[in-house]
Amino acid sequence: MESRALSRFIRMSPFKARLVADLVRGKPVEDAYTILEYTQKRAAVPILKTLKSAVSNAISQKGSFEVKPEELYVSEIRIDGGPMLKRFRPRAMGRAGMIRRRTSHIYVVVSSRSEVFEK
Repeated sequence: MESRALSRFIRMSPFKARLVADLVRGKPVEDAYTILEYTQKRAAVPILKTLKSAVSNAISQKGSFEVKPEELYVSEIRIDGGPMLKRFRPRAMGRAGMIRRRTSHIYVVVSSRSEVFEK
């Protein structure tokens, strides 16, 4: 059983968010919760929120009430780049410098361990 969640247009650089995503990839959900709660990076908050949504989706899927959060693990977590907000800043000699404010899309997939052993 596999379930996923997606958060789009998060106002954070994908590079910074990937540093946090690498910490929880492949871990059990309970360990991932603990890691994200105590990580001192700003990216941990939206990733934790998306992970909780994916776990909730797994539990509430039709016919899968026997799934326990202890059996789930983070099978895939992906941080993709979203659209950039482009701003300009005055520079020397009348020029303008572009500032790119990056956004991210967070994609989390959780699976049950029993599914891996059945195959």
